[in-house]
Amino acid sequence: MFLMQLGLIGLCIALLPLSYVWVKSSGDKFRKLVWVTTFLTLDLVMFGGFTRLTDSGLGCPDWPGCYGTASPFIAHAQIAAAHAALPSGPVSMMKAWIEMTHRYFAMAIGVLIIAQTVIAWSARRKRQMLDVSPWWPSALLLLIVVQGIFGAWTVTMKLQPIIVTTHLLLGLTLLGTLGWFAARLTPVPVHEPGVTRYRAAVVAGLALLVVQIALGGWVSTNYAVLACTDFPTCNGQWLPPMDFTHGFHLWRALGMTSDGDVITQDALVAIHWTHRTFAAVVIAYLVWLALRLRRFTSLTRPANGVLAVLALQFATGLSNIVLQWPLPIAVAHNGGAAVLLLLVVMLNFRTASSRCRPAAIGARDAAPA
Repeated sequence: MFLMQLGLIGLCIALLPLSYVWVKSSGDKFRKLVWVTTFLTLDLVMFGGFTRLTDSGLGCPDWPGCYGTASPFIAHAQIAAAHAALPSGPVSMMKAWIEMTHRYFAMAIGVLIIAQTVIAWSARRKRQMLDVSPWWPSALLLLIVVQGIFGAWTVTMKLQPIIVTTHLLLGLTLLGTLGWFAARLTPVPVHEPGVTRYRAAVVAGLALLVVQIALGGWVSTNYAVLACTDFPTCNGQWLPPMDFTHGFHLWRALGMTSDGDVITQDALVAIHWTHRTFAAVVIAYLVWLALRLRRFTSLTRPANGVLAVLALQFATGLSNIVLQWPLPIAVAHNGGAAVLLLLVVMLNFRTASSRCRPAAIGARDAAPA
């Protein structure tokens, strides 16, 4: 019964963006639905960071509901009892609502992608043209199912760092794939000579960024943000004592080594120092790349966006250290990484496109009107 209630909650939330797309006067509703889903997925990724940073990941210690119910309101007695038994523990009414709100919105994103899949396959059956294969939304649907599985494991495996980091990376993969999908449905500027010769460089930039985001996720899920308390040195040293073996052993419990001992400060320093050092490489490369690409008219806006977000990431990353990890700045740093990923994905799409793509023809017939 509570599973049906959860589904209805997700459907009700999804009806808001679906209604927005439905009532728009433009006939290109399918493209708008994909862009709205992309924007909401970005919001969901940021809220997922907020959930993690407020230690709300175990606010409801079961999945997909909360103590076998559809909402913390219904589970009020169980949550109150758990909080009374361990006031400093992971369960409280506020944390339960944060965790369940994250799940509700994840289900709503799932509904939106189901809608895209149904529309795309219906258009294929009716021989209506969407300028995109229905396998695109189908792949997105499969991806969100896998993401849901890792979301469940995040809870049932008690925030094991490798599971939480993978959950984060899958969420960003969903975001990046949605961004590419939306770009395919959107007319792009006419191809300019010389753009495609930067294709390999832009792919390399995306690869470096993904590695850096993975390192950042590893820092966050191991709570290693404050392992270094100064900048540019780390605890007063350029090369502080570090334990890479335990720091980067992937399969272990949160706060523990693979041997079951409490993880050492040197291991946390190794995690933080690696992320910080590699950030310098990524920033230098992306700044060089963006400066080269911004001279092309079709790439000026995303390239300028990359430069702006890199400046924001540096400022928020530094502020996390100097100001001792304030929540708003930490969330902004997580969100900046997601926005940067989207911008680099857009650069990849535009450098890979050798000609102007037409708008999605026939979308008005395939989408609800």
